[in-house]
Amino acid sequence: MSSRSGFFRPAGRSRGEGEASWISVSDLMAGLMMVFLCIAVAMMRSVMIEREKIRTIAMSYKENQLAIYETLQREFAADLPRWGATIDRDTLTVAFNNSDAMFDTGEATLSTSYQVVFEEFFPRYMNVLAPFKASIESVRIEGHTSSGWGQSSDRNTTYFNNLRLSQDRARSVLRYVYTLAEVTTHHAWMMRNVAAVGYSSSRPIYNGDGSENIEQSKRVAFRVITNSETKIHSILEESF
Repeated sequence: MSSRSGFFRPAGRSRGEGEASWISVSDLMAGLMMVFLCIAVAMMRSVMIEREKIRTIAMSYKENQLAIYETLQREFAADLPRWGATIDRDTLTVAFNNSDAMFDTGEATLSTSYQVVFEEFFPRYMNVLAPFKASIESVRIEGHTSSGWGQSSDRNTTYFNNLRLSQDRARSVLRYVYTLAEVTTHHAWMMRNVAAVGYSSSRPIYNGDGSENIEQSKRVAFRVITNSETKIHSILEESF
């Protein structure tokens, strides 16, 4: 019933069988660990690949952004002062800041003087963007106002009056530049990619002391939106 050493050994089970069973469990655990390790390595590799794709797009975006900005500068730098316009490098926005010369107060009919300006500007603008069309998601013609509205002191009324005015002015500019004979060849692309947007007084321009710059806040801007963000979203969606 018992061995001379004093240890009990279950009947019908040899020592070799027990060791073989223990070795089998060890092999199974080691195999599972290897499987989990391989899965972890594969997941890490997938994440690194996706990160590299996003990094590549980000670098391409910066290079493309810079190329568009530099091309706009070369084309329009000499004209910006007389137009009362500026180009923002970070947002690729050409802003016409002399809104009082573009429209009568509270009105959305484009003045004759700025019809001449946009006749000179917009065909050249479309030609500048032509080589970059594959990377452009949209072009927004933006209407902006200052935060005031006559003698009104009601904030909500002022905001919605300015919203309507900014939308009307943006549409007025888009309607006018679309009719120019020089951009006829761009009509199909414009229908898909150019939009008129009014922002009311939600994006004012500030002076150095933090006060609102009333004159510069009232503006019409042409902004390029590239498709890099869309590509990044597409990569992220493919990852899940």
